[in-house]
Amino acid sequence: MNIIPFPARTEWSALLARPVQSTQQIEAAVAPILAQVKAEGDSALLALAQKFDKVELTTAQLRVDSVELEAAEAQLSDELKTAIRQAYQNIRLFHEKQKQPVEKIETMPGVTCWRKSVGIEKVGLYIPGGTAPLFSTVLMLGIPAQLAGCREVVLCTPSNHPAIYFAAKLVGVTKVFRIGGAQAIAAMAYGTESIPQVYKVFGPGNQYVTAAKMLVAKEGMAIDMPAGPSEVAVYADDSAVPSFVAADLLSQAEHGADSQVLLVSTSKKLLASVNLTLSTQLGRLPRQEMAAKALENSKMILVENQADAIDLLNQYAAEHLILSVENAEEVANQIVNAGSIFLGNYTPESAGDYASGTNHTLPTNGFARAYSGVSLDSFVKKITVQYITPAGLQRVGPVVEAMAEAESLEAHKRAVSLRLASLDETNLV
Repeated sequence: MNIIPFPARTEWSALLARPVQSTQQIEAAVAPILAQVKAEGDSALLALAQKFDKVELTTAQLRVDSVELEAAEAQLSDELKTAIRQAYQNIRLFHEKQKQPVEKIETMPGVTCWRKSVGIEKVGLYIPGGTAPLFSTVLMLGIPAQLAGCREVVLCTPSNHPAIYFAAKLVGVTKVFRIGGAQAIAAMAYGTESIPQVYKVFGPGNQYVTAAKMLVAKEGMAIDMPAGPSEVAVYADDSAVPSFVAADLLSQAEHGADSQVLLVSTSKKLLASVNLTLSTQLGRLPRQEMAAKALENSKMILVENQADAIDLLNQYAAEHLILSVENAEEVANQIVNAGSIFLGNYTPESAGDYASGTNHTLPTNGFARAYSGVSLDSFVKKITVQYITPAGLQRVGPVVEAMAEAESLEAHKRAVSLRLASLDETNLV
């Protein structure tokens, strides 16, 4: 990777640009797929599976049956099943603690308001196939859906990996379909003869899947977030271990050629050391060709001081941010834009991807400036409730009347005035 020394702030925007195609170009390719699925349903899914995945399916084969789901467990090693179950426990514990008890607030005497959480009834989970079977994403999406109490959890994936099916059963997915790409997003958004329409779509994917999610969102479908190609930024100083940093960079680069990694440091020596071990480690990877292409889109940036490093990282708004610096927690307190933060030399991003407990479905492409990663809250709706006693209406009513009159909304005022007129002192409670 090339080392870019002390770029001027005016150069940062161009320097931090992601290696993505034109949004218009991608949406132009995706829109006809969505329209085809919306119009033709299952027949479109079968045709698109043959066109893009080179797989011939019948309508009956779209859904993975219970026999195949049950058989998946026997195809996995005991070691892997133990690992998946432990990850399940860690992720579930972290997300379970996100539950908020109902708290009733009396805003003034006789006026009580509260908010309750209700699970979204029907959710759709997309699990990419591609070059890696992301069964970990089944846990990341399925566990909060399970905790939220979502009644129907639909999973679409082009992969038939038994670990995906095992994880799906573990988290209580209700239906699994073997369909991928933009057409899977369309199927869950619009519904087909076989695949039920859901109320919210979750899951990462390539730029085409992300574009599909954004397009159905324009039509009113709720989505978790724009989650495209994976990325990591590492901020490291001389206290960092170069081989650890290189491994972290490659752990993201191996996701795909469109991934991006960024290394920021105040130490030229550290950058040079990482570059040296990066080349060595790259040569040992089974996916080295893919990782090498991602590194072509990646950068090492030498900055003058920590303040510049923090400003640059906040501007980049990384999906994953690793802070391999002496004062990692202090720096983390100054980070306002990131999907998830990893502190110190012994907190690899891989741990968050699989089993530490946090969610790995995170905003990419700078969306961490405004979006959070998936959490329990992503799978629930917040419904507010209010209750006013007659005495409470005596107190809050005049406030409402005055405001409604000032906005020239006479019916709003009358809805209060009629009630106030019906009350007398003996009826107050």
